[in-house]
Amino acid sequence: MFSIKYLGHSAFLVTNQNTRIIIDPFFLKPMKDFQKLAIDYVLLSHGHGDHVGSGIEIAKACDARMIAPLELATFCNKKGCKVHAMQIGGGYDFPFGRVKLTIAHHGSGYDLGGESFAYMGNPCGFLITIEGKTLYHAGDTGLFLDMKLIGEKNSIDAALLPIGDNFTMGIDDAVDAIEFLKPKLAIPMHYNTFDFIEANPQEFKDKAEARGFKVTIMQIGETIEI
Repeated sequence: MFSIKYLGHSAFLVTNQNTRIIIDPFFLKPMKDFQKLAIDYVLLSHGHGDHVGSGIEIAKACDARMIAPLELATFCNKKGCKVHAMQIGGGYDFPFGRVKLTIAHHGSGYDLGGESFAYMGNPCGFLITIEGKTLYHAGDTGLFLDMKLIGEKNSIDAALLPIGDNFTMGIDDAVDAIEFLKPKLAIPMHYNTFDFIEANPQEFKDKAEARGFKVTIMQIGETIEI
């Protein structure tokens, strides 16, 4: 068993008795004392600023290990982070459990300021298995048919899915994603942070539940057990 805490946008804190993992730590309110988070691992799905967020600062302050696609991990390593580089389709057994990288259809670049924009490799999603429970964080992605394969090969206890449209799946595609993945629970993310990604999570919940799936709309700061 482990818990997940919603930190806003696509950021989640995943914890069990021994490990604290933060995913795509972009915070809506500035945070300075990162050491207090006591993070062990930082997972970054891709190189956009609203997902890298404070990841580099957290990894350095907490002496945490960064898990990310190779190009992004290499960039973070050059910034002083301990890293474990991976690529899509690959999995690795860490002390807390297993992480596998999945496809995500999106972009991945980091704004260096001015006119500089650094390529950060392929974006990804994460399958995180801890104590026999599996969490799927889709990252930023459009709908893709291989989600059906992900669902067939994995018993997903909770799926974190973007619903904000424009840059990712919208509500209807995200509901189709649930149909493919067959998770025990779906949780919407990546919506209402910016004007371009306004979406009604209750509409997502209603449409998914009409197909027989369970959805929980998490409030920022809320924690649930998986």
